[in-house]
Amino acid sequence: MRHFVGLRHIQKERLQHLIDVACEYRRQVAEGHDLTHVLSGRAVALMFVEASTRTRFSFEMACNRLGAHPLAFNAASSSTTKGETLLDTARVLRQVGADVIVVRHKCVGAPQQLAQTLGLPIVSAGDGPNEHPTQALLDLVTLHDHFSTFKGLRVGVVGDVRHSRVARSLCFGLKKLGADVVVAGPGPLCTPDLMALGATHQHKLDDVIGQVDALMMLRIQRERLGGSMLASEAEYRTFWGLTDARSAHMQDHAIVLHPAPMNRGVEIDDVVADGPRSVIFDQMKNGVFARMAVLNDVMGQS
Repeated sequence: MRHFVGLRHIQKERLQHLIDVACEYRRQVAEGHDLTHVLSGRAVALMFVEASTRTRFSFEMACNRLGAHPLAFNAASSSTTKGETLLDTARVLRQVGADVIVVRHKCVGAPQQLAQTLGLPIVSAGDGPNEHPTQALLDLVTLHDHFSTFKGLRVGVVGDVRHSRVARSLCFGLKKLGADVVVAGPGPLCTPDLMALGATHQHKLDDVIGQVDALMMLRIQRERLGGSMLASEAEYRTFWGLTDARSAHMQDHAIVLHPAPMNRGVEIDDVVADGPRSVIFDQMKNGVFARMAVLNDVMGQS
């Protein structure tokens, strides 16, 4: 059984292969090739228990591009509101004909639990603050587009690193492929224990700006902060926001990424998000092809 639930333990060769397949799918779609035969007749259950825009819609488009049928799941109108367990809900989806389940859940380890017990390929679309492997894959595709190689590449990840599943998966992926990662953020949101991700730590955004080839800006995940209090948004922007003035200190070739949704005017200003360094909307486009590659991979088509 082949799953895609995280990048912590993925083999480097498999990860590079997924990047290559995503790029090849993008080329074929751009040239007008019909790929609906690849997963024709397959059904993909999109079990999103947490809210999503980019990830969910790009998985749906990935299904459509490859000829698979997406089975939409709405947590608010499902039997989970009546107390049905995650595993039982997944069993229902399997019994009605799902060939693979894509799951997003607020609980860490939910995709891994299904992978161990369900007998069906499982793809993680994010589990709490743990990992978001398909987001990291599309980020890696975007970085590959600009730099061709990861060897010697230096990437900064800035903001709420502690609560970011994007940051974890990206760090694991970049380290596998030979890149260096620098993380920085406000004290409570970027603590020393995060160095287990394999990254080095800086205390100020201004110390990172000129060092990196690419800068991944993260939003504050207030939905995971509980009762914790942070400084005002204006103060956060002063110390941690990627403003036009700050971006001027980046290396000439350096690019800016963001997993979105963006809090414009807080961690990133409009002029940067929409400026020439930004590849944020390229990331979103690449999300479809990265997820096409993953669906192809877990259903044994690679």
